[in-house]
Amino acid sequence: TPRRRPSAGGATAAIAPPPAQAPNVAPQAAAPTPPPGATRTSGGITWQWPASGKVIGGFQAGSGGDGAGLNIAGNMGDPVRAAAAGTVVYSGNGLIGYGELIIIKHNDTFLSAYGHNSKQLVKEGQHVDAGQEIALMGASGAPRVELHFEIRKDGKPVDPLGYLPGR
Repeated sequence: TPRRRPSAGGATAAIAPPPAQAPNVAPQAAAPTPPPGATRTSGGITWQWPASGKVIGGFQAGSGGDGAGLNIAGNMGDPVRAAAAGTVVYSGNGLIGYGELIIIKHNDTFLSAYGHNSKQLVKEGQHVDAGQEIALMGASGAPRVELHFEIRKDGKPVDPLGYLPGR
């Protein structure tokens, strides 16, 4: 039952009982956004998100390194998926700053890059489908577990948010 206390005008006002304390529950991991399987066709390619974590670093025009794409948080071993169908043209760790890196050629105009993986699951020359698991998320070449994701148009980085489905 609500308790009552006097108000400034002499009447009494109801005071709701204090809310029940929520049980001590661990926070949930970032939900996939948009839902898995959501796609957007742009530039003649049907794109989807390569990982389901929260974007922790955005694209910065004219910059290199992390600013050339998106950084997506995750946990060690989370799946990294091809953002669109194509052919793996690079799978290795020879590019400084990207750690274990996969590059997929989608057509003569577009490439996508997936850096900081803990394990590569595809080889150069292999065809991959959109949504296919290509790597496991890691921290190779990065201070934390994350996926560094880039889309390149004619060799130049473009903002992936202009191609991926809305969040």
